[in-house]
Amino acid sequence: MPVAAIEALVELLAQSQASTISETLDLLATSTAHLKAAIPNPISLSAGTDLFQRYLITTLQRPSSSNAGATIPFTDFRTIRQHLISNGRLFVTRAKASRDKIAAFGRHFVRDGNTVLTNGGSRVVGALLQHAADDSKGSIRFRVIYVLGHAPDFDPNGTEPLEGTSTISALREKGIPVAVIPESAVGYALGKVDSVIVGAEGVVENGGIISRLGTYQMGLLARAAGKPFYVVAESHKFVRLYPLGQYDLPIEQRVVQFETNEQVEKDGYFDTVGNGVKDAVDFTPPDLISALITESGVLTPSAVSEELIKIWF
Repeated sequence: MPVAAIEALVELLAQSQASTISETLDLLATSTAHLKAAIPNPISLSAGTDLFQRYLITTLQRPSSSNAGATIPFTDFRTIRQHLISNGRLFVTRAKASRDKIAAFGRHFVRDGNTVLTNGGSRVVGALLQHAADDSKGSIRFRVIYVLGHAPDFDPNGTEPLEGTSTISALREKGIPVAVIPESAVGYALGKVDSVIVGAEGVVENGGIISRLGTYQMGLLARAAGKPFYVVAESHKFVRLYPLGQYDLPIEQRVVQFETNEQVEKDGYFDTVGNGVKDAVDFTPPDLISALITESGVLTPSAVSEELIKIWF
């Protein structure tokens, strides 16, 4: 989602009629606000679009290659806009390439004979596991336990595929045995697990992560069972937030709802509108995380603050 939103902003720049830098940056800020308001959970989108805007501003302040002591020489605003567009497209290209870099780093965390527990629909987790399967050439034999949500809770009509089903199919096609379990069986299955690998919608300043609902309890259970808990995330998901608990997130969620019989009859048991169970996320604190695997390398949770400074400043 963050990359798609950034691509939309780059296209907006290309089609914009703005005639000054100030108008262009205001247009980006307004359009970003509209994108955030259009989805129930804008955390990952916010991380990517805010970093993108920061990146564009920084490129305008960099010295030109021809004169190290001067800013980029612009003769007119068309040159400036073209510069912003080309750098925006470069940002998108690097963001897309980060997934393959993470897969290359993370592939070494999947060892011969391992059983990996994962959840959700993270593309980067799927890429990592498929990369491990492709590069093994029969030498690394691993298995995957995939946690899927309960379909009737999310989609009573069964018309929407659950997160992770495409990754499950792709792994099985590559000869990787995959077991599918409900969220209630995570504790039971951990006895067969060697490591837990999850994605994230956002990596926050203290080294914790914001991810799909259920990730926090997987972290708690993994620590209780003595299993390493790894997070894979692109740097454009590093977000300037510092939550201290589940209820410090900057979004409203309707996960724990107290209702009377009258309210249940009116609204039904499962509220899937807005930030109901389907769209909900939780916060996994840094003390539950063994390492974060990014395109910049493998980080400890305590190193996230330093990485954020590098990215933003």
